[in-house]
Amino acid sequence: MRRRVTDLCTQRFADPQGLAFGLDGLRHVGLTPRGLVFLALEPNGAAHVAVPQDVDEVTRIKVGEKLALAWPLDGRFYHFDSVHRLRAGQFVFNGDRRLAHPGDAADCAGAVTEFCKVAGARSVFFGCTPHQPGSWLVSRWVTEPLHDRGFVEAVPLGDALLARRIADHRLWLLHAGERVLRFDAVFESPLGNVLMLERRIVGDRLVLTCEGGVVEVNVAKAPAVEETARAPLPRGFGVVGRIQGGAFAVTVGRPTEWGLDELAPATLVAAKGGTLAALGAALAKGER
Repeated sequence: MRRRVTDLCTQRFADPQGLAFGLDGLRHVGLTPRGLVFLALEPNGAAHVAVPQDVDEVTRIKVGEKLALAWPLDGRFYHFDSVHRLRAGQFVFNGDRRLAHPGDAADCAGAVTEFCKVAGARSVFFGCTPHQPGSWLVSRWVTEPLHDRGFVEAVPLGDALLARRIADHRLWLLHAGERVLRFDAVFESPLGNVLMLERRIVGDRLVLTCEGGVVEVNVAKAPAVEETARAPLPRGFGVVGRIQGGAFAVTVGRPTEWGLDELAPATLVAAKGGTLAALGAALAKGER
């Protein structure tokens, strides 16, 4: 396993409007959604953005590499995991369930959505941090906490969302208008409850971290979802992302009924051929 070392700098914005203006200013000096490494709120609602100090890394850094970086500040923060643009006027964001406490997390996520829209990006992913997961669907002026129904770690799939459900062994497909209208179980894990979803679909594949290991599924023909691979992993390890055709971003935490607690920044684990079997073998050997 290897951890990428990147120096980060942070900027603080007092409120969502300040964040929107700040992101626009950063865009004019070359920042892209790829260069947003962390986004977090203070309990008073102030937003902090962390970006690479090296300008060249703003456009080169990969999703898997971002997940391996550590949040640089001390103190109490509520972190975002990802923000995804959906249809016009609609987006979904994932992160710390306590993001609702300051009361303006949806507005901050909206500012990031507009930043992505101008840049032509559909999603932005942030570094891996410890927290209890929450997910929110925002449609114009309506914000629906998906975790109130038990659904977290929502991943866009066309006009729908894939999500796991807390203390459940299935993968779910959520059909949304302004709110979630229907949800259907589309896959049953053979390795126990699903504790974590990979943060994005790569090549129509998605990795589910379960109690007994990891399962990869093909979602190209959803709602027909088929298993493509599985592998046991040491207890507490989970796949949060990957670099296509290369390494997996693997985190470690304490398994609970709602997921993996006390998450550490991910490490990049080289797996020959990008297969789960190679990943399991590498972790079993403790390769770095």
